[in-house]
Amino acid sequence: MGRNKRRDAVRMKDLDGYHAILPYIMPKRTEAEVSLKEVFDVTALNAYMKAQNEADGGKRKLFHAICTAVSRTVYHRPLMNVFISGRRFWKRNDITLSFVVKQTFRDEAEETLMFMTVQPDMTLDSVSKMILGDVNKVRHQGSNDLDALMNFVGKLPRPFLEVFFAVLRRLEYHGIMPAGLTAGDPNYSSVLLSNLGSIGCGAPYHHLSNYGTCSVMITIGTMHQEMQLLPDGTQRLRDVVEMTVTLDERIADGFYFAKSLRLTKYLLEHPELLAQPVSQPIPEEAYQK
Repeated sequence: MGRNKRRDAVRMKDLDGYHAILPYIMPKRTEAEVSLKEVFDVTALNAYMKAQNEADGGKRKLFHAICTAVSRTVYHRPLMNVFISGRRFWKRNDITLSFVVKQTFRDEAEETLMFMTVQPDMTLDSVSKMILGDVNKVRHQGSNDLDALMNFVGKLPRPFLEVFFAVLRRLEYHGIMPAGLTAGDPNYSSVLLSNLGSIGCGAPYHHLSNYGTCSVMITIGTMHQEMQLLPDGTQRLRDVVEMTVTLDERIADGFYFAKSLRLTKYLLEHPELLAQPVSQPIPEEAYQK
């Protein structure tokens, strides 16, 4: 595999001294967490999706739009797709999103992990169809291959599990983790999203994990309405959703993170842009608002 390549990423070598030593100062991802909370105005987005769904019978949802906006942000802000493993910086080959699906909305219902690779030509429509297709498949057919593997491993004796995961950590450190053990694992995605709004919850802080390579965690709260004071002194009711983003601060600085979040905000407030391919350039205005 070589020292500068992994199966899923390419090593970043042109680092300044500060970033080069950060993995030695803070070797664990959970030691380098920074959390940002933001409220997003989705009034225009809801109106846009309602009109589109009525026009073509689609089932676009707020979560689908957020996934599309996040994907496009990561595509145009490449440091958001970087991770640190083996004390080295790596640029991921693909943009991947992961999330959890409950097979039914009951306390005892099983949870299934979903994993999606975003292609550069994808739009809100294709993201929506992919998510709906995968969720419906899980809810009709049950758990996936990763769930089956975890169910098997989870029943092994404790001493075996300790050795098993010690071996996995060494494999990951050297960048040679087998594909069969990472395929579909949300700990190996670009961004892990938790749609807590679907069960009526807010958007709490959620930690990162030292296992795997995921550098970005997003929790999404319940959409609700709030009154906004306009510059002319009048008020208007708007639809808003709160999101909390937890990141590995070693991969970029706070200015980069804030500008990336601003881009996601702009995309959600200008929903017509979500109909464009993920790879299409975004108006420069988005970076300046």
